[in-house]
Amino acid sequence: MKTRTIFTQIIERPKRKALIKRGKTATGYFEYCEEVDPDIWGLLLSVKEALYEPVGMWLPSTLIKPNTSTYVQGVEVPFDYNGGVPEGLELITLEKASYMVFQGEPYDDSQFETFVGEVMDAIKTYDPELYGYAWAKESAPVCQLEPQGYRGYIEMHPVKKLT
Repeated sequence: MKTRTIFTQIIERPKRKALIKRGKTATGYFEYCEEVDPDIWGLLLSVKEALYEPVGMWLPSTLIKPNTSTYVQGVEVPFDYNGGVPEGLELITLEKASYMVFQGEPYDDSQFETFVGEVMDAIKTYDPELYGYAWAKESAPVCQLEPQGYRGYIEMHPVKKLT
């Protein structure tokens, strides 16, 4: 078995909003794709006020509405965003949060499931306390960026600094 490198860093996100598309029961990407129109990604890419690229999000329980999915796709916009909300999307508020970002090695796109799975498995056993942090999964969504082989798989988990 080959050892792979996973780069980690802490980033700070300000209080902001997100335009999201909820699913029905999806707990992950593939289920979500079965429930939601695949053109959603193009709609999210078209948001001119976006702070970053669109992401997949696992919402904390405080942001999940009854009879909707844990997994959504969305794009973050500034907190003072006053643009329109496209049909089928919803505007939610995301509080200021610290994130631990995990980025795997670049990979051949034909092997994305293997590489994405390796990073996800590594995160499951990662102990942020070694670096003075604890998971804060109820404070903000867990986010995954679009898997693109040239940059490696990227996933972000909310954390809080231990005192």
